Amino acid sequence: MADEVPAGPDKSTLRLALVVGGLVLAVLLGFGLGRLNANGAATGSPSLAAEHTDPPGVAPHNHGSATAADQGAASEPGGLAVSAAGFTLAPLATEFEAGRPGQLRFQVRDAQRRPVTRFAIVHDKPLHLIVVRRDLTGYQHLHPTMAADGTWSVPLTLAQPGLWRAYADFTVVADNGAQTAVTLGTDLVAPGDYQPSPLPGPATSTTVDGFSVGYQGTPQAGATVPLTFRVDGAGGAAPLERYLGAYGHLVALREGDLGYLHVHPETELVDGQIKFWLTTPGPGRYRLYLDFQVNAEVRTAEFTLTVP
Repeated sequence: MADEVPAGPDKSTLRLALVVGGLVLAVLLGFGLGRLNANGAATGSPSLAAEHTDPPGVAPHNHGSATAADQGAASEPGGLAVSAAGFTLAPLATEFEAGRPGQLRFQVRDAQRRPVTRFAIVHDKPLHLIVVRRDLTGYQHLHPTMAADGTWSVPLTLAQPGLWRAYADFTVVADNGAQTAVTLGTDLVAPGDYQPSPLPGPATSTTVDGFSVGYQGTPQAGATVPLTFRVDGAGGAAPLERYLGAYGHLVALREGDLGYLHVHPETELVDGQIKFWLTTPGPGRYRLYLDFQVNAEVRTAEFTLTVP
């Protein structure tokens, strides 16, 4: 008689198999979820901050609730690069003989290296050129003229040997009428024995050609604050005249990298004073250059400003 074959496993064996199977399944699921989470962290959806982008050319600014870091994020200076916003400053020559009159010629080129020829009139001019030596002396505010082929030219004398910085401040007009404000910078050189002058100490008043010029205001890193300038002559407040559409023009340059700051004036005098709004991107020393006009003559008052 043949031996009988059991119909199936006994109950204890079945329970053991179920327990072991459950453990194996849990391990496999845990391993798979772990890989999924690891991949998600490395290549999954980016965070909200990473997804948010600003249009090209928009200066750093706060979004929503400002943190301490956000409050210190002011617009960075212009003129630090020869190319920005799709435009390039292309000088035809960069070397000048110190003390001898020369001619600076340059083009503003687009991303296809074509000369740009359409510029908006800002402060009565299509382009403002600022030139200063590396030690922040020798400041000049010039207005080149443009030929039909987009080549700008202006008489220029670099009075002393050294490395100089030229800033082209302009607004390009696109075919569709859109306007892009840009400040580009390039280096110029006057070979010779460079003897840098120390930067004068901070002061809120100075004299120029018999005029006493002073300002009030306390700039703060990362904040926009008002600066008001008063110009006095021998008989009191000087009769300021409009120069390039405004009662005064102010340029601020940062010591070290020579970053160029846009400073916007009020269109009218405020209590007989010229009022500007200055945003300094960080602590350091800045040189202020105030252009003002009296009796059809433009003068420049200079100040050293320390931002803690």
